[in-house]
Amino acid sequence: MGLTVEIRKQMGDFSLRVSLENEVPVLGLLGASGCGKSMTLKCIAGIEKPDSGRILLDGETLFDSEKGINLPPQKRRVGYLFQNYALFPNMNVWQNIQCGLKWEKDKEKKKQAAREMIQLMRLEGLERHRPAQLSGGQAQRTALARILVNRPRLLLLDEPFSALDSHLRYSLQLEMIDLLKQFGVNAVLVTHDRDEAYHMCQRIGVMDQGRMVIIKETKELFAAPELERAAALTGCKNIVRARKAGEYLARIPDWGITLETGEPLRDDLWGVAVRAHYFNPRTRHNRIPVTYAYQIEEPFEWNIQFRTAGQKPGTPNLWWRVPKDRKPEPLPAELGIAPVNVLPLYPDPGREG
Repeated sequence: MGLTVEIRKQMGDFSLRVSLENEVPVLGLLGASGCGKSMTLKCIAGIEKPDSGRILLDGETLFDSEKGINLPPQKRRVGYLFQNYALFPNMNVWQNIQCGLKWEKDKEKKKQAAREMIQLMRLEGLERHRPAQLSGGQAQRTALARILVNRPRLLLLDEPFSALDSHLRYSLQLEMIDLLKQFGVNAVLVTHDRDEAYHMCQRIGVMDQGRMVIIKETKELFAAPELERAAALTGCKNIVRARKAGEYLARIPDWGITLETGEPLRDDLWGVAVRAHYFNPRTRHNRIPVTYAYQIEEPFEWNIQFRTAGQKPGTPNLWWRVPKDRKPEPLPAELGIAPVNVLPLYPDPGREG
């Protein structure tokens, strides 16, 4: 039956308004810092109380303002993995894990559950280590063990990889995916990292200024972000205002061009987005004469800034990303864009301006 969240909460000038339904294994909440992602998790966990609305998990009501229901965190069976893991610094690994089993009165069952979790999380030999003696990966696995030993129905992950280096981060993402499958528990992952969201999540909700502005299947969101904020958060470098010039034509005044699209346009077209790797000198459609501004070399690709021949002065350069082994020499005088790669953007009805 999954998770249903319909809540409102006012905190000074900040207003949280979240509406979502989810049944997939991992739902991502993607957004900039301060947009309300972590507060949403805290409301689901029962750490914070919404002003109004309801929260249901697998058909059970965790919170309902109209019915006066607000289950305490310990009765929700929701595990919360904090960004800093929140391990007790004065307790060792064994003691931290056993804290997740306060409800279990049988001491032998408690010890057996902790032993199984230590083996599962590959923490053997670290039982007497305190958090300060653990690596980032060991600390995360200890925190997960403390949560999973209680067999939660839902796992809330609040930026769990943000403090780790890139190699360890990717490795632990894969471990997390395997663990969730093994335990059969769904999760909500808060992140501001679009790659992390893409790797781990089957659906992604984009949050902005306390609102859930769009929620889609992950691949669909990246292929058709629909809104300016969603395009930016999914990594699109080229976002520009546009107007409808025909059923499949978008006029872009700042670039001085008209682009053919792969789908019919609505009359309320706000703009278009073109991902940096979508430009291609061999594409026959949407040919654009260009001049080049800067070339930025990275380990495996070039980020090239350019301008269209008719581009307005003072407008930002465009970005073209090309793998090193595919960079043409000399750089071409024209670039093309396949119509399907011109992404239409529409007004966000909940956002001013």
